[in-house]
Amino acid sequence: MVEVLPRSGLKSLISQILGQRVFAVAGASRDHGKYGYKVYRTLKTAGYTVYPINPNAENIDGAPCYPRLENIPERIDCLVTVTPPSVTEELVRVAGHLRIPYLWMQPGSESQSAVIRAQSYGIQAISGGPCIMVAVLTYSYPH
Repeated sequence: MVEVLPRSGLKSLISQILGQRVFAVAGASRDHGKYGYKVYRTLKTAGYTVYPINPNAENIDGAPCYPRLENIPERIDCLVTVTPPSVTEELVRVAGHLRIPYLWMQPGSESQSAVIRAQSYGIQAISGGPCIMVAVLTYSYPH
């Protein structure tokens, strides 16, 4: 696990992120059995505005799917990655240029390089756990 914050700051960062409104899920999937779909669906069901990113899908559950992060027509508060680490590293670069303030790297999508790059852009990041779905279901936030 790649550690970004001391454990004492993790709960505060989770609270900040879950207090946001607009999320992008990179690696969103049409396959209901994949985590890319489950993360997307969990955030939608919890009341967030969620933009799926997948260059191989036109839509997910009828919602338009965007091929790239920079194609999303609204300012993103938090990017959630459900992608291989090499893809996450490139997404962090784009997120930095778009000035996205928060990043949640799902377990398995993180890398030390992505963490260092996020920090260099001033992006507050969760890396290596917990899963955002567990956080959404565990914490109660008004939406």
